[in-house]
Amino acid sequence: MVTEKTMNQTEFEKIAKELSAFAETIRTRQDQKQTAIDDFGREVERYHAGKISKKALASSVPRVRKELQRLNKDIRRNIVNLNKIADRTRKFAVRQAPKTFRVTMGGVQSPIKRAVHHKAAAQKKKK
Repeated sequence: MVTEKTMNQTEFEKIAKELSAFAETIRTRQDQKQTAIDDFGREVERYHAGKISKKALASSVPRVRKELQRLNKDIRRNIVNLNKIADRTRKFAVRQAPKTFRVTMGGVQSPIKRAVHHKAAAQKKKK
C-alpha cells in the first residue's frame, strides 16, 4: 500500500521550543543592556545636576562598559545558536517535501525513481 510522508510533530515541537528559548534569551539580554544604558544615563544626569562627583561618575564608566561588552558577547553567542537551530528547522522542513504519486485506473502507484545519468560526471573526469 502506498503511504504519504507524515511529519514527526514531536521532533518539530522540540526544535520550535529550542528556537523560542534562544529568542527569549536574546530579548532578555537586550532588555538588560537597555537597563544598564538607562541607569548610566541617569547617573550622567545626576552628575550634571551636581548630585554626584566627577570621580564617582568616572568610576562607574569601566563597570558599565564591561557589563555592556559582556551582554553584547552573550547576545552574539545566542544569535549564532539561534541561526544553528533555524538551519535545523529549515532542513527539517525540506525533508517534508511531498512525494509524487501516479493515479491511474489500476490504482495509486509509488513514485518512480529515475535513473541518474552520470555521463556529464564521466566527461569531467576525462578532462
